[in-house]
Amino acid sequence: MNQPATIKKSKTASYYAWVGVFFLCLAGLIGALYYSTIKIDYVWRWYRIPQYFIFKEKIDIKSQVVGRISEISYHNGKALIIVKTDGEDKTYAVPEGDIKVSKGEYVNHGYVLAFYEKWKPGILLQGLWLTIKVSAIATLLGILIGLIGGLARLSSNPAFKWASIIYIEIIRGSPLLVQIFIWYFVLGTLINTILGKYGINPIPPLWYGVAALACFTGAYVAEIVRAGIQSIHRGQVEASRSLGMTYAQSMRYVVLPQALRRILPPLAGQFISLIKDSSLLGIIAIRELSKATREVVTTSLQPFELWFVCALLYLVLTFTLSMFVQYLERRTAV
Repeated sequence: MNQPATIKKSKTASYYAWVGVFFLCLAGLIGALYYSTIKIDYVWRWYRIPQYFIFKEKIDIKSQVVGRISEISYHNGKALIIVKTDGEDKTYAVPEGDIKVSKGEYVNHGYVLAFYEKWKPGILLQGLWLTIKVSAIATLLGILIGLIGGLARLSSNPAFKWASIIYIEIIRGSPLLVQIFIWYFVLGTLINTILGKYGINPIPPLWYGVAALACFTGAYVAEIVRAGIQSIHRGQVEASRSLGMTYAQSMRYVVLPQALRRILPPLAGQFISLIKDSSLLGIIAIRELSKATREVVTTSLQPFELWFVCALLYLVLTFTLSMFVQYLERRTAV
């Protein structure tokens, strides 16, 4: 009579035993890493990491004229410094507590009258924001390109179908790094040269990087969309057409809503890869997260802490996207 309870108890004990094994292995890995850093005489400086996310910048207010301080007045936490010159007097509004001159003092051009501190985003935060921006734009464009490419791949029109096949095979058959080089050095040079002849400002490298990521992702999304549409039974299309729906209406109201639920997991994997692939844009002078980390490592000589932080930030981005897609899967589940 007590056999089921005994089995359940043994399973519970086994579960907690394996949990202990997991944490023991994790502790061993961390200990091995720490031991390795001791052997190479590495000094951890985690306290220096926050300044690469946000810091206080000292901003000097300098005199733009040559003259003498004729008056310093205070009002609502601000100080007004009037510099008397041979011509028109110059007035500066500065923070009250950070004045470095006194009344009657002679100042030259570029002399610091006062200073104030302002919070500014650090290089890692700037790189993280640029990675999010590039990934978001490339994701939206990739979805649009992939949706059009997937529908064209299934089209009976040979021009649309063959063009889609050529696009998909070329993009999927060449490395992303090569495509980024082509977009930036070949197409970018060509387009910016033409724009320069007409007096138009050149397109920044950022947008060539976004275009490369969007086209690369669009090819994979097109195949995902094609597979999702073909997974829907043909009888549903025929039933919707028999009800008087056009082909576009059948796709919009019958096929695509069902296909979306099936293609969400592979789409999530593709967009997670897109976030990680954005690290390649550093080769064309785009300061995304990886390039920003490399620059900080070069100046601070803290490779261990900074690369761990960089990996953690990428993990936060990809995990957040994964959780969002899982939320969409639950919302669209039948």
